[in-house]
Amino acid sequence: MNELKLAVLGSRGAGKSALTVRFLTRRFIGEYASHAECIYTKHLCLDGRQMHMEIYDPCSQPRQGKLSLTDELHWADGFVIVYDISNRASFAFAKALLYRIRDSHLAACKRVVESAVFLVGNKQDLCHMREVGWDEGQKLAMDNKCQFCELSAAEHCQEVVTMFTKVLRTITTNFKVKEKRRPSGSKSMAKLINNMFGKRRKSV
Repeated sequence: MNELKLAVLGSRGAGKSALTVRFLTRRFIGEYASHAECIYTKHLCLDGRQMHMEIYDPCSQPRQGKLSLTDELHWADGFVIVYDISNRASFAFAKALLYRIRDSHLAACKRVVESAVFLVGNKQDLCHMREVGWDEGQKLAMDNKCQFCELSAAEHCQEVVTMFTKVLRTITTNFKVKEKRRPSGSKSMAKLINNMFGKRRKSV
């Protein structure tokens, strides 16, 4: 069974947890404890292949200038970067996250396959309060060679599923190009995850 590891990142209030739970359970829950961090696990069938997926949903960064992402960059096969279209500060935070991921690729060896990255403008249901234009999100994604969409975790269940599916397909394509670097054996992986992200886990 193939393993897929995805990190969903964004600033406080951007809706990354709502987006994650919407994909995993098809339900929308608007309120989350921002101090909590979770690794969700799920078995799914993707294009006829059985997959074991882990999604890391960190607590919001208490200090937005702290963007090392060292653990996430080594652990995750792909990233979903979420911002709130009605909050320009969250867009700036997403931009900083993308730059950090891009810089890590530039620092790596030239033949490395880049992680799958998807930039998501969330809360499209608040379009009347928009502070970030669709074209701004599209340009940022193009500049960082990642995919982009706008949606609403609250209202667009199918769009959320489609977006995550595209990310997972990109990850599996990358696996075919390059064998992913990660510790071998389930015990080594469990130890790595617990060291980085703590012990809080949820299966859905």
